[in-house]
Amino acid sequence: MASTKKRAAAEAWGSLLQVHAALVPELDRRVRASTGLPLAWYDVLLELSAARNGRLTMSQLGERVVLSRSRVSRVVDELTRADLVRRDANPDDARSAYAVITPAGEARFRQAAPVYLGSIEEEFGGDLTVAELTALASALQRVLLRLDRRPAQQ
Repeated sequence: MASTKKRAAAEAWGSLLQVHAALVPELDRRVRASTGLPLAWYDVLLELSAARNGRLTMSQLGERVVLSRSRVSRVVDELTRADLVRRDANPDDARSAYAVITPAGEARFRQAAPVYLGSIEEEFGGDLTVAELTALASALQRVLLRLDRRPAQQ
């Protein structure tokens, strides 16, 4: 029994990684072709757009995006040069700064969102039913919930 679950977990994990590896470049290609935004930029704009007041500390942003922490800083620098994000000093902590979405960044995010969401529906959800997608989302959220309940590693 244990080996059956171990094998099923390994197969599911491998499939998840393969889907991710195949889908991310396609989503990047589609969003870039339609809007000129790299997917990494979209990811940062998505999180800032969803945040209260359109701003997050760099640490908060690093926890939410699917980029490495050093890559987050580089992407925010690129977005700042493109006037899509600005950095504001954190008055409560001189060592940190806020990344803040600008009106131009919000407009570019809104332009890219339908392309991104449509691509996910087509490429990821294309052959799956609503029930299958709902079950998949529920299962993955249970995994995340379990991981979130673990004690922090020192």
